[in-house]
This record gives sequence, C-alpha cells and structure tokens, in this order.
Amino acid sequence: MSEPAVELLEPEAADDAALVDRLTGLVNEVYAASETGLWLDGASRTSAAEMAGFIRAGEIAVARVGDRTIGCVRIQRWDASTGEFGMLAADPDHRGGGVGRALVRFAEEQSRGEGRTIMRLELLVPRTWTHPAKAFLAQWYERRGYRVVRRGTIDEDYPHLAPLLATPCDFLVWHKPL
Repeated sequence: MSEPAVELLEPEAADDAALVDRLTGLVNEVYAASETGLWLDGASRTSAAEMAGFIRAGEIAVARVGDRTIGCVRIQRWDASTGEFGMLAADPDHRGGGVGRALVRFAEEQSRGEGRTIMRLELLVPRTWTHPAKAFLAQWYERRGYRVVRRGTIDEDYPHLAPLLATPCDFLVWHKPL
C-alpha cells in the first residue's frame, strides 16, 4: 500500500454526516478492540456529536487512500509549547501499512509548524495487569521517540470516566521533543 494522504479537515466537514459517522465508528471500533477489558460493556470512546465538535474546532486530521478514509487523529494545542495527539485510529484492514505513522508524523509536523516544541499523548493502561494492545502501543511510541514523563490516575485526572472502567486504570503521559 502506498503512503496515505493526510489532511486536517476543514471545520465545515462537521456537517458531512456520513464522514462524521465513519470517523466515529472507526474510533469506537479500534478502541473497543485495543481496550478490551478496560471498560464496562456499552462504553464507547466517542460520539458523533463529540466528533463533529472536534472537526469544527479544527482538531481532526484524516488519512485517506483515494477517496476512502482509513484513519484519523485528534490534534490539540495543549499549551504554548506543547501539542497533543489522541484518538489515533487506523482501519483494521490497513493496519501495518503506515497509517498510524503517517498520522502521528502529521500531528507532529502540525504542532511544530505552530511553534510547539513538545508533542504529548496519553495512554490508558490497566493498573494491575498487562494489556497486550497497550504493551504493543507503548513499544510503538517508544520506537518513535516518545518517553513516559508521568503516570496519572484516571480517578484524579478524569473522575467522570472512572465509573465506566471495568478494571482500575492509570494513564501514562508521554512526551517527545519536536
């Protein structure tokens, strides 16, 4: 597969219901698989309304091959020197083909272009056991130059999410110099 084209969505793309549904479904599908056992049944990562809001805010970039959307990432401005990416999702049919790398590279370039010098991400991990998908992601981020700078508890930083967890979790905050 050739390298996917990545672009930041224009705010008006939030009015494209089919695109919003595709991205919402993709993120929820990918996170359901990669976070199996972490959340109570019925919990989902995002909603169409939330996704549309992120698009309107200029925070969603998509990866495409031709006219098919095969991945997305949310890019935020954390503070004056730090950018953050999250909601990284690659279509399972295209996993291993460079979609994630292209999206992360785009997020880093976008933040660097806005004058930020650090890229940040958070990774939810179970507190008392090792989740295979999370262990894979930790190694994947390390290979891209990210390092853990803090371990936070979900209860302290995201108290509204704590009741939705099926197991106690923490999140790792990772940084990479840009």
